[in-house]
Amino acid sequence: MSKSRKSASLVIALSFASLALSGAVLAASKPRGLPGSVTQTTGQATDKRPIITDTSIVFGAYDPHGDFGDDPNSKIEHLFLPWEDVDLSTLALADEYAVQRGRSLLITVEPWSWSVDWRVTSDELLKGILAGRYDSYMASVCSAAADLKSPVTIRWAQEMDETNNQFTWAHWQPKSYIAAYQRMITVCREHNKTAKYMWSPLGNPDMGDFYPGDSYVDIVGLTVFGLQQFDKDHFGKDRTFAEALEPGYRLAEGYGKPIVVAELGYEGDGEYVRNWAENVAKPNPEFPKLTSVVYFNDREVYPWPGNYGRPNWRVGGPVVN
Repeated sequence: MSKSRKSASLVIALSFASLALSGAVLAASKPRGLPGSVTQTTGQATDKRPIITDTSIVFGAYDPHGDFGDDPNSKIEHLFLPWEDVDLSTLALADEYAVQRGRSLLITVEPWSWSVDWRVTSDELLKGILAGRYDSYMASVCSAAADLKSPVTIRWAQEMDETNNQFTWAHWQPKSYIAAYQRMITVCREHNKTAKYMWSPLGNPDMGDFYPGDSYVDIVGLTVFGLQQFDKDHFGKDRTFAEALEPGYRLAEGYGKPIVVAELGYEGDGEYVRNWAENVAKPNPEFPKLTSVVYFNDREVYPWPGNYGRPNWRVGGPVVN
């Protein structure tokens, strides 16, 4: 990365009290997900965290606010990182944080820079990947992950089947995505012999067109969000977690792999939230391959199409935006 790009990087002050790093300043290219010093949510707050019992499936969270920092029920720490402008040494912080809490790491690798000004076009990215110009990027990420003590799952280029122009790689044709995914997993395996690999579509009807093959997938991830107003507008009622999960699950179950809800969130009135909270981690005989759910504990990064804004999934945030 050039000095001009590095100097242009946004910086975020992070406070890792548990890691004795209070007040440390790291580049914004650190993995997203470790708790930092953040402004508290204003307005009336209600804790809407999923209800976990002794019989629940495995629960985890992407948790930049630290709401699950001391929660013994959280067993997966979810991180997001770009591969183009990332300080991979900070993965050691994530690892220490996870080890102290007995958690595994789910690492979503997004094949771009978080700075929009630095991003190449969709076609340029694809051509570069297939030509091997990004092999070293993936090798660096996977080599760093190989040195971690926590069990690691790599989730590369998620939600490739989405249609809202959120991700550069979602513009690729299925055959192109498959070739890129296979190449990146092959590179990663050369540098990390123990990681598992999650193929993680959004769950749209055509997601199967992007399936890269059994030998490249250990786990199938899905995305399931419940937004009450969206449900009312598009389905004429409040959907349950099971109703929101089922379409993607039915498409995924045929692969014979464990299924994980890699990104989960819900937002609505008290009754809506309570219904989701009580059921997202409850074993359901209708979904026997569902092994884990991972909560996205933050406000949505991108506005939802249709003037729904950026829903606030955070468990400690307002119940309704």
